[in-house]
Amino acid sequence: MRLLALKPEECTGCRTCELVCALHNQGENNPAKAALRVHGLFPAPGHYELKICDQCGECAKVCPTEAIYRTDDGVYLIDPEQCTGCNACVEACPLGVMFTHESTEVPIKCTSCGECVALCPKQVLAMEGGQGADVQPKDGLNAAAGTLLGYAGKILRVDLTTGAITREPLKPELARDYMGGRGFAARILYDEIPAGADPLGPGNKVAVVPGPLSGTLSVSAGRVVFAAKSPASHGWGDSNMGGHLAPEIRYAGYDAIILEGAAPRPSYLYIKDDRVEIRDASFLWGKGAIEAERALKDELGDEFQIATIGPAGENRVVFACVSHDFGRQAGRTGMGAVLGSKNIKAIAVRGTKAIPLADMAAMVAVGKDMFRSAFAAPNLKEWHLYGTAGVVPWANEIGAFPTRNFQTGYLEGHESLAPEVMRQEIKVNDKACFTCPMACGNYSHTKTDRYDAYVEGPEYETLGLIGGNCAIKDMKDVAYANYVCDELGLDTISAGGVIGFVMECFEKGIVTSEQTGVEAKFGSVEAFAALARKIAFRDGIGDVLAGGVRQAARVFGGGSDRFAIQVKGVEWSAYESRGTPANMLAYMTCDVGAHHNRGWAATYDIATGRDTLEGKAKRVIELQHLRPTFDNLGVCRLPWVEIDFDLAWYPKTLKAITGRVYEWDELNKIAERVYNLTRLFWIKHVPGFGRKDDMPPARFYEEPIPSGPTEGRLITKEQMNRLLDDYYALRGWDSEGHPTPQKLAELGL
Repeated sequence: MRLLALKPEECTGCRTCELVCALHNQGENNPAKAALRVHGLFPAPGHYELKICDQCGECAKVCPTEAIYRTDDGVYLIDPEQCTGCNACVEACPLGVMFTHESTEVPIKCTSCGECVALCPKQVLAMEGGQGADVQPKDGLNAAAGTLLGYAGKILRVDLTTGAITREPLKPELARDYMGGRGFAARILYDEIPAGADPLGPGNKVAVVPGPLSGTLSVSAGRVVFAAKSPASHGWGDSNMGGHLAPEIRYAGYDAIILEGAAPRPSYLYIKDDRVEIRDASFLWGKGAIEAERALKDELGDEFQIATIGPAGENRVVFACVSHDFGRQAGRTGMGAVLGSKNIKAIAVRGTKAIPLADMAAMVAVGKDMFRSAFAAPNLKEWHLYGTAGVVPWANEIGAFPTRNFQTGYLEGHESLAPEVMRQEIKVNDKACFTCPMACGNYSHTKTDRYDAYVEGPEYETLGLIGGNCAIKDMKDVAYANYVCDELGLDTISAGGVIGFVMECFEKGIVTSEQTGVEAKFGSVEAFAALARKIAFRDGIGDVLAGGVRQAARVFGGGSDRFAIQVKGVEWSAYESRGTPANMLAYMTCDVGAHHNRGWAATYDIATGRDTLEGKAKRVIELQHLRPTFDNLGVCRLPWVEIDFDLAWYPKTLKAITGRVYEWDELNKIAERVYNLTRLFWIKHVPGFGRKDDMPPARFYEEPIPSGPTEGRLITKEQMNRLLDDYYALRGWDSEGHPTPQKLAELGL
């Protein structure tokens, strides 16, 4: 009997098998204790390999105490009482899949129990010769008395100026009132960043925060928040990222990392459990974000989870992103620029500790049921095939696809950007974040006689902002532009918004080819790539564009501010909203600027009527509490959004992990507290902040959509103000959008 990888080429890298193995055979919530390994081959050839024991018996041959024995089923097991910890078996394993447990010093070896098979979302794994060995699971390591259940219990604080590294206990009231993730970030940064602090100065701070579900056997438990005062808006900024960094921070023993001050030279932060160092990064400075990640993994080991910035972050482009896992980004609000201003090129984390849990057995049971529920979703296979790229045809059908700098909501010829084209022409593999059964990442290889690149993507937002907004209609070209942005460390949403804006300015004669250095025409991938590089290195016009569309419009003039598509200095993400008033309001009032993460409401508009304003503000507020709750928990919202995953699962798994009973009313109240706190952050840091800052550019209230399914639609300025009136009243804010004393008292603020 042995475990087999039947279809290794279909492995998505979710690492659920590793976590289940560690839970079942070691009783520990950390995949570092697993007896199999998922190894990514990135950036090329862009797939995973699984290292699995084949029960060859070489380990038994070299064991001096005969502690390794063969069962009647042909499985080799280790008797820990006989094992001396000599590690001869580890060294003899021809596949390199035996590992020494850091605490017990007894080697970890595959028992062919088969637990990993059942939770593999792509059925890559199978058992040969039976249903798995009869190996009883080890008792889980529940949290010790006095432990803050479900949390590592420590905040890591790094003063980059002095080099001081401190660890602070996590306060129980912070966990109770703010949960984790962006909730922790909002409370800490509101309290600690002084009013008037330069977003790119040493007075700003960066919070890197997972949530209490991150790293557990919960569906899609791999989300982490990067937060700081945003250089794009000078107000609240946070960005959420998937991949595997969030679990690793928790496994290293931390609930948050706070970076303050600025390093005197290019550096990276090295974290391996209790060992934390600020290391020299001069050998990485100037490298692309993907290139730098590969270089650090080659130096430290593939088991490290690494976040990097590219040249755009080094040069403080206000929409520079943070990259991780060869194509996952904390894209919005310029978090890469803030790290660059602190001379931090990368954060590298390895953790071998277990997360303290209230009830390990209950967590495993609920987790397995969560996965079975997700596997039963009727459209799960479609998400494996296309990911968010599958949204492109629908967005065009409803007139919401941003086209030519949001001039309209329908791209003629959008069929060339269809998800089927992506899968046929460029896709290499489905790629997943930690414990995610959806595997919505599209890892691709785009190659023509002009370029040859591997990239994760393009996702819908990139297809919308680089494809539609810049009218680049070739799938390979969009993927190449995606690669250029990823390597430079540019947010593809803002890059597409900024370059689409330049293309319209060029079309209108507001800027010339002498200024741009290139024929900045809609549809030109060469112009896009050239402008992206100018932005990243602040070369020529790129120095202006590096400040975002709001700043560029101020410099260009010519009425360009009317079609500089942004709110609060942050470029609009990929949904034209003149035909969807609730969605328009959600973007207007999003607490980081014009972004879909907080309260995407287009389907609600279609279901209740595009022309009505009634009830729209109420629904937006509901979404602005519900959707950010996932960011507080440290999990992805897409299972709920896209495969109708039942919200009831989250209180169940929270109880098993933290020991506390939560209902959604309480989770929403926490989210409301955080939303009001980030509003207070704006008021603290932006003088005169108020209603005017929630308004979109004039194009959206003066220019009816000229073509497509929503032709003629417009939301007037009067209607926008009515939406804001309703929204402010329901939130308990005054007419300027400031939380009232009564609301703050109600929320304990």
